[in-house]
Amino acid sequence: MLLVGSGGREHALAWKLAQSTALTELHCAPGNPGIARHGHCHPVRGEDAEGLLGLARELAVDLVVVGPEAPLVEGVGDALRKSGVAVFGPSRAAAAIEGSKSFAKDILRAAGVPAAPVLSVARPPCVIKADGLAAGKGVFVCRTQEELDAALPAAAALGQALVIEELLEGTEVSVFALCDGANTIALPSAQDFKRAYDGDEGPNTGGMGSYSPAPDIDVNELVDSIHRPVLAELARRDSPFVGILFAGLILTEDGPRVLEFNCRFGDPETQSLLPRLEGNFLDALAAAAAGDASGVELPAGDEPAVTLVLAAGDYPASGDSGSPISGIDAAEASGALVFHAGTALRDDRLVTNGGRILDVTALGATIAAARERAYDAAALISFAGARYRTDIAKEAAAVV
Repeated sequence: MLLVGSGGREHALAWKLAQSTALTELHCAPGNPGIARHGHCHPVRGEDAEGLLGLARELAVDLVVVGPEAPLVEGVGDALRKSGVAVFGPSRAAAAIEGSKSFAKDILRAAGVPAAPVLSVARPPCVIKADGLAAGKGVFVCRTQEELDAALPAAAALGQALVIEELLEGTEVSVFALCDGANTIALPSAQDFKRAYDGDEGPNTGGMGSYSPAPDIDVNELVDSIHRPVLAELARRDSPFVGILFAGLILTEDGPRVLEFNCRFGDPETQSLLPRLEGNFLDALAAAAAGDASGVELPAGDEPAVTLVLAAGDYPASGDSGSPISGIDAAEASGALVFHAGTALRDDRLVTNGGRILDVTALGATIAAARERAYDAAALISFAGARYRTDIAKEAAAVV
């Protein structure tokens, strides 16, 4: 099979897929040094549909799993399917649920699923969102006029249409469903931490950490009331969704509201979610890609997981490239999982190559135990300017 992508999410996917006894060969395009431990990496970009199709034919793969959102939104899945390649990942039309906030709003209205209300004028408190993809950096929460004054030019600089939403209060949660176009299988819930700094301060990022499961969440109930109506509406529009439908929700006093939809596994939620999954993951993805996941079961283990993102010192403003990385072997020896998100090999030396560099995940009997193991392991890793939030899952760990 062929896995498309090069980040921490894709390393977690490769790690999980490699555990399947049904897997004969794992290939990845373009991959990273961590993924290379599980399969063969090929220098083909994720958005290069022609290159991926040629690679899939050359390797005679029977399944392609697309990790990142950009190739899906650009229609890579369509190009592969038209040539007879099975793909886990939605079509371009269905992926628009992430590629366009306004399209997602239209789908939600038609499906009767509550979402954050759209405002006609930007006044604090509100949320400013870029309509299209922005690598997790296109959302600006504005509680004050000062924050709004700073957000508007920053959002405009992205060169996209803007969506203005009412700022809702409540607990945010990520809920995932594996979809075959008609059926949904609920996966464990997670919570991520988008802000750059402790205390949810600073700009939004692609994600600075996560844990799973989120407390007191009935994922089956949420998937029934949110994902399934959306899936039915997409199918009604001749855009059946095959892949992971990921809802970013906020649990308000008036019930759950959709903040956003994504067309793929979350990052870094996947790094907390996959270590908890039981059952045959590869078979589940293949069944969905074939159009019938009705018999699929992917139960979660009892142990929660906590993931920390080790980022470059100036992330999200900029990344880091070429700084040597040490301590990964020691972190893994402690029992943690270390997923590569932004790394490269230079002269056989592992170095930084991005904004989010590594993800450290640990399991434990409780969230507190998993959290302690993750932080102990992260402390063993070093590179110039390395930083991570110190409050990931702190509140959840304090709940007895």
